[in-house]
Amino acid sequence: MKAHKPLKIIFFSMILSQAAYGQGSEEYGSGLKINIDQSGSKYVRFIIWNQIWTRAMELNPGSMVNGQPTTWHYDLGIRRARMLAYAQINHRFLILTHFGINNQTFINGGAPMGGMTGNGGTYTSGKKPGIFFHDVWNEYAVIPTENPTTKKANKNSLYIGTGLHYWHGVSRMTSASTLNFMAVDAPIFNWFTIEFADQFARYFGAYAKGKVFDRLDYRIHISKPFATTLELPRATNGTPILDRAVENNSGSNSWIKSGYLMWQFLDKESNVLPFTVGTYVGTKKVFNVGAGFQTMPNATKHYILRGEDTVEQSNTANVAGVDVFLDMPFGGASNQAITLYSVLYNHNWGPNYYRTVGIMNEASVLKDPNYTGPVSINGFGNTRPLVGTGQIWYTQVGYLLPKNILSKKQKHSFDSNGQPILNHYPNTKASVDRLQLFGAYTLHNLQRIGNPVHSIDLGLNYFIAGHHAKITLQYSARPHIPDGNGNRQEGFKSEFILQTQVFL
Repeated sequence: MKAHKPLKIIFFSMILSQAAYGQGSEEYGSGLKINIDQSGSKYVRFIIWNQIWTRAMELNPGSMVNGQPTTWHYDLGIRRARMLAYAQINHRFLILTHFGINNQTFINGGAPMGGMTGNGGTYTSGKKPGIFFHDVWNEYAVIPTENPTTKKANKNSLYIGTGLHYWHGVSRMTSASTLNFMAVDAPIFNWFTIEFADQFARYFGAYAKGKVFDRLDYRIHISKPFATTLELPRATNGTPILDRAVENNSGSNSWIKSGYLMWQFLDKESNVLPFTVGTYVGTKKVFNVGAGFQTMPNATKHYILRGEDTVEQSNTANVAGVDVFLDMPFGGASNQAITLYSVLYNHNWGPNYYRTVGIMNEASVLKDPNYTGPVSINGFGNTRPLVGTGQIWYTQVGYLLPKNILSKKQKHSFDSNGQPILNHYPNTKASVDRLQLFGAYTLHNLQRIGNPVHSIDLGLNYFIAGHHAKITLQYSARPHIPDGNGNRQEGFKSEFILQTQVFL
């Protein structure tokens, strides 16, 4: 297959997607919100969103999809389809419920025995995905952000909640919102226990969050990890493999302890909900510096020699992170903006712990029987390094192009000092159409691999109505690490992703 065909498919899909989604609402305001009183302080709000992916992917060597040897694979699937509702009926109490599905393709992501295909009565796991709860928590305001009597803002605040929650520590992106990424998605290693000790990046636990001195945003939690019982590795002859940690917390009832502090130098961000923003699209001036940690006793196990005996050894997983986030409009009425996010993680999960990921991976775990070359140490399909003992550095940068790049008809509102009101969208379609270029770089320096591993992402956001209706096109170069070559990266494998997003 010629290399230029993926580009043609993505371009054609982009034209269809623009026609299908059209113009989002410019009058979104506070969204789908039902006010219980005239002031709007008592309310119920609903958020609904879909993210649809069209992809062309160069798969790892030896991959098979639906039993067919495959080098390039093309598909369309549901990355996310979600609904979230929260209510503030009393200024002291908040309730939140969030449910939906993720990662459904033609071959996976569905419920077991989800549907019958063919006359032979075979079943596929790609149909009828099971909707599940992502977040379910109750929250109490000990010291609310606003004094309910004087209606003045409190410089210090404290909220306490319990349930299946998303109030993480370690980094800003560990609590990232899926609605306003700058890149097409998160790098996933920001959710370093994803579907291991958590339920799709959520824990059962208790959290505290708020602000100190009106600038220091904090969140801490103590949570119970989900039970994991992955078998410790053995060679093909059954001999235990020493010093290779895997997820296994059996025999333990330990708790996760975690926290994250963030100093907000410029505009203050809301922390009513835990979801942090990826880019404000030129509507806010933000500069934050943060640091966090997470410790999870007895998170992994590995084999060691004790005398002449092979025994299991438990490990405490410690993760620390420092990050910086900048979102800075400039250029006056042209309303350009630079967005920067950079984070450095240090992971210690035990010796040679290593985990991979492949988002919506449709490849079999079995090798193509006719393929005789080296395979990737990450497996088949679109798998890549996720987390492991060692360091991970991730940086993304975005540039919001001038407003008049798409139309000369743009209008702006100005304050009394003659400065443009950045978050005002005039009632013209042209005024909200924006373009944003972005790029991201990842460096994995992990013990198990032993060599630096690099990933690159480049893309374009077309904002039709801010994040409420946008189209994202991204090219990703994930590392190719063939087995049997000293775990050295040998170039990249390519992925093209087109995402259409609408949220209300």
